[in-house]
Amino acid sequence: MKIKGIVASAAHLPLAPASVDARDVQPDDVRIDILYCGVCHSDLHLARNEWGVSQYPMLPGHEIVGRVRETGHQVSRFKAGDLVGVGVMVDSCGHCAACAGAEEQYCEAGFTPTYNGKDRYTGGTTWGGYAEGIVVDSKFVVSVPENLELSGVAPLLCAGVTVWSPLRHWNVKAGDKVGVVGLGGLGHMAVKLASALGAEVTLFTTSPQKGADAIRLGAKSVVVSTDAKQMADAANTLDLILDCVAAPHDLDAYLSTLKTNGHLVLVGIPDSRHPAPDVTPMVFRRLSISGTSIGSIRETQEVLDFCGQHNITADIELIKGNQIEDAFARMLKGDVKYRFVIDINNTDF
Repeated sequence: MKIKGIVASAAHLPLAPASVDARDVQPDDVRIDILYCGVCHSDLHLARNEWGVSQYPMLPGHEIVGRVRETGHQVSRFKAGDLVGVGVMVDSCGHCAACAGAEEQYCEAGFTPTYNGKDRYTGGTTWGGYAEGIVVDSKFVVSVPENLELSGVAPLLCAGVTVWSPLRHWNVKAGDKVGVVGLGGLGHMAVKLASALGAEVTLFTTSPQKGADAIRLGAKSVVVSTDAKQMADAANTLDLILDCVAAPHDLDAYLSTLKTNGHLVLVGIPDSRHPAPDVTPMVFRRLSISGTSIGSIRETQEVLDFCGQHNITADIELIKGNQIEDAFARMLKGDVKYRFVIDINNTDF
C-alpha cells in the first residue's frame, strides 16, 4: 500500500512530501493512523547520513502516537480505534538471550529500527513516523493512556524510555540522590521521571539560565558544571548520574560527585570519544561507568503507564511537516524546549 510522508531523498537535499510502499497488513500486524511524531536528534543525523548508514529514500520518525486503523487476524491485544504508540524498534530476532529476557533493544542479531532498517517480512526498507500511517508487528506496539496530552506523549516513546530504563535498572526509589547532566530532550525527561519516582534530583548544566526551568521540571538543585566551587560542594552526594550529553566531555568531574558504590550511566552518544576517566577513584570507591540503550517494549509500556498515573508528558513545540528543516536547523543550535513534535493531521503531504 502507498503511504504519504515527509521523505529524505538524499543527504544534501531537504526533506519533502513523497509516497512510499508500505507492506500489507500481516496476520500479526497493526496498521496505525499517525496523529503525532516526535523529532529526535538521531532523525537529523540519519537524514544527513552523518553516521554513514543511511539508505534513501528514507522516511524518518520513531516517536509515534496514533490510533489503530486495522489489525491482522491473529491480533487480539488491539482493535480499531485504540490509542497506541511505536518507538525505536519494530522487530527483533525473537529467540536470542536478550529477546528471551524481554530486552529486545539488546537483540544479539540487532533489532529492526522503525525506519532505515531491513523489514524482516519483505526484505525492503522500514518506514518511520513522519507519515500518515505505519504498519507494525503488534508485539512492538504499546498502549497509550487516554488521559495525557497526546502531542507530549510522542517523545516518551524514545526520550522518555531511554532515561526510564536506567532509572528502573538501577532501582531508583524515593530518597535516592540522582544527578542529570544536560537539560535537553533526554535530560528534561530524566528530571521529570526521577523526581516523580521520589528521588532528589540535581541538574548539572553549563548554562546557568537553565536553572529556573530545571526547578520547574522537578529538580531540587542546580549545579553549574563550569563552576569549580559548585562542583566541589557536590562531591560525594549522589547515588546515580544519568549523563544525557551527546558531546565528548570530561567524566572525572562527575565521578567525583558520586558516593561510594555510585553509578555514572551514559545515555548520550558523542561523535568522538570521551577523554579516558581516571580509574583511581573508581577503584577506591567502587564506582562504575555504564551505558544503556533506549528501552525494551516492556519498559516502554511501563513508562507510559507511569506517566499516565502521574500526568507526565514531554515539554514540546508543535510543528507541521513542512517546518521540519527549520526544526532541524534550530536543533543544531539547541533552540528547542525540549522536543519538536510533528502534528500529522495539520501536515500537507
